[in-house]
Amino acid sequence: MQSALDFFEIRDFLEEKYSYYNRQEFIKSDPIQIPHQFTDERDIEISSFLTASIAWGRRVMIIRKAYELIQMMDNKPAEFLTNASLSDLRKFNGFQYRTFLGVDTYYFLKSLQNIYNNYGGLKEVFESAYSETGSIKLTLIQFRKLFFSLDHYERTRKHVPDPEKSAAAKRLNMFLRWMVRKDDRHVDFGIWKRIPASNLLIPLDIHTGNVARKLGLLSRKQNDWKAVEELTSRLRQFDTEDPSKYDFALFGLGVFEGF
Repeated sequence: MQSALDFFEIRDFLEEKYSYYNRQEFIKSDPIQIPHQFTDERDIEISSFLTASIAWGRRVMIIRKAYELIQMMDNKPAEFLTNASLSDLRKFNGFQYRTFLGVDTYYFLKSLQNIYNNYGGLKEVFESAYSETGSIKLTLIQFRKLFFSLDHYERTRKHVPDPEKSAAAKRLNMFLRWMVRKDDRHVDFGIWKRIPASNLLIPLDIHTGNVARKLGLLSRKQNDWKAVEELTSRLRQFDTEDPSKYDFALFGLGVFEGF
């Protein structure tokens, strides 16, 4: 059990690092720079979702391949998706990033097209699911079922993590942070209003997990959904309204400082 002094020391330390990394300069080295090209909300959503979906591995390569993917959509992702024919989508069979192959890219775009043309878009799907469930976990599960409601190859399913099977769902939680969080730093977009930032969950990966354990904030050894809930619960003790903001601190400490 940590002492009261430990609690305040860790909180102040994380607040300092959050403030340091949550700034415009952070955008230049982070995949979030891709959606920051756009002002239209649908362009931001689509480019954010696609970028977050391939956000593993070396960040320089994530950024390079995300730019390539958006350029293949003529740098107009919303207009391209809503109007694309099947032959337009098939050209993405040549796209690949690590294990995210052309067949996966093709399905992602086809499913997103279905969501925008028939279900009102990502914002409507996520916000409606949250309004129904009041749960981020159930929202992600409901979204995943809709996303894979078209015919698809089984291999593609691994690229949308499943909290129902205890996946940490780092990329989906990061995407939600980008869409929901809003502050005066303008790194996250804050364009979705019907999901409260207080209910967001930490995007847990190897870096945030290792730093959290070193700080005594996470006891669970696996980086799974239970670890996400445990860590977010601890971070809510520092800020009940905006716990996911500490992702900047934990990630920055792990990636940039080797903490």
